[in-house]
Formats: sequence, C-alpha cells, structure tokens
Amino acid sequence: MLGAVGAEVPSLGFGCMGLNSNYTATTDDRAKQTLGRALELGIVHFDTADAYDAGENERLVGQVLRNHRDQVIIASKFGQLVEDGKRIVRGTPDYVRSACEASLTRLGVDAIDLYYAHRIDPNVPVEETVGAMSELVSEGKVRWLGVSEASPESTRRAHATHPLAAMQNEYSLWTRFVEDEHFDICHDLGIAFVAYAPLGRGFLSGTIKSAGDLRDGDRRHAHPRFSAESIKANVEKLEVLTDVAVEVGASTSQVALAWVLAQHPFIHSIPGTTSIAHLEENVAAADIVLTDDQLARLAASLDAVAGDRYPEAAMKKLQI
Repeated sequence: MLGAVGAEVPSLGFGCMGLNSNYTATTDDRAKQTLGRALELGIVHFDTADAYDAGENERLVGQVLRNHRDQVIIASKFGQLVEDGKRIVRGTPDYVRSACEASLTRLGVDAIDLYYAHRIDPNVPVEETVGAMSELVSEGKVRWLGVSEASPESTRRAHATHPLAAMQNEYSLWTRFVEDEHFDICHDLGIAFVAYAPLGRGFLSGTIKSAGDLRDGDRRHAHPRFSAESIKANVEKLEVLTDVAVEVGASTSQVALAWVLAQHPFIHSIPGTTSIAHLEENVAAADIVLTDDQLARLAASLDAVAGDRYPEAAMKKLQI
C-alpha cells in the first residue's frame, strides 16, 4: 500500500533513472524492452523524474507506459534543475505548476499518480510548495503527493498541509540514516517509505571491486563512497552478504533487496536496471525469506561504511 491515501501496489517497483542516464550505457530500444519485461513480470510502480536526463527519461518512460495506463502507477518528481551550469532546487508555487505541466506533456498522460518534491527548497516554506502541489490534486493533474530526501520536520509540515502518500529516500544495507525518525513518521502518519538505490548503486551486487570497474562517465566516480579508497574499505564488508547469499541459494543483490523489504511492511523498493536478466533476478528477490539471525548479521556487517553517499555540494541540498 502506498500510504494510507495511496494505491495497493506490490512492494517491489522499478526505478527508471538509469534507463537512459548516469550509469550503464544503453539504448532507447533496450530500455523499452526492459520496461516491457517489467510489465510482464507484474511490476506496476514506475518511478521517474524531470531531472533524469533533462526530461528525456520521462519521455522514454511515457512512450511505453502510456499504453498501459490502467495497469500502472507512474511516479515523477520536480524541483531539481540546472541553471547557468549549476544544479539548484526550486519549489515556488509557480514553478510547481509549470514543472507538472511539462512532465504531463513528456509522459503523455492526463495525470501523474504520485508526484514528489524531489528536494525541499530552502528558500520557500514547504507549506507553500505542498500547497501548490495540493492544487494540482484538486485539479486532477496529480493523484497523490510525496516528498523526496526531506527532513523529518519538513515531512511532518508537508503532511500537515496535504496528506502524503509516500516519502522517498535512499535506503539499503549500507545507507541507514532513515531507520529512526523517518520510519517513525511512516508508522505514525501512515506514509509509505519508497527506498531508492536499495542495491547501494550497484555496490551490493558484489561486482564493483575497484574504481576501475566503473566505466568512464559513470556519475559514481564523483561519489565519495565510490572513490578508490572507499571501495577498497567497503569491499571488505561484503563477506557476510556473500555468506548469506550462499546459505539461501540466491545472489547478493537478491539478499540485499530481501533485507530491505523485510524491515517494515510500509517499505517499497524501486531498484533500477537496464538488464532484463537483472530485472528478473530483482523480482524474484521478493520471494526470499531471511531468518532473524541472517537479518541481524547483515545489518551488523554494514552498519558503517566509508565515504558519503553524494558529493559535498549535493549533500548540502539534502534533508532540508
């Protein structure tokens, strides 16, 4: 369930960001094939944003999903944009409306099911941003609202302005800052928690052993957690993940996903991939049941990792 006010959807969705940007080189045809297979496998929750590849991700996703409109939940986001070569956050009421209209056009749909403030604008009261989002709900252009990477205080203020269906934050075995206040909010207010990067941006697959395993142009090169020094330190922490994978007869990626989904019933996860084989592997992870001992061992093994999850400038835009 996507919160007390949202839709009944499976706990595993699909994060679309990487389909045409950021990590692995791919093509539109391959991306569309992956989306098509996701539909065949029963995935209904698809997550995109206007910031992904300057809106081209929404356009690509819309080309496939608009033909299955009655079957899917389309989530998108606004608020991160580039001006004069600098990435900024904007949440003014006028911008909320114009961003939504542009996303609707790119997606080719009449309404966005779940619309997030991608980041909270520090120069605009969150009540004003969410108030403008609420007007979009009243007009039928948006069905439910969410916030992404918002602080607990901002989330509560947003929810008081208009009931939220979901909050979206990074969460995985190696990113756990949300486990206290954020999860308490979800429990108390009936808000779904949507975990992005549940595989640690690919690190928990066990395939990244050094910085050389990332292609040129991969945005992870700019992330402190993927520096040569951090990777060397963090790889040593994967032993328990590998052991548990052997115990249950699964991949390390599947175990990492199963761990996330096992934490709370309000958690949804949106791993992304350009590989149909990896997509099928991710979907199968929803059926893996880990013992209490395995869950605890996994949590203890990755309770502290080397490196911040974003570059310094991006970290300053989080949790406002």
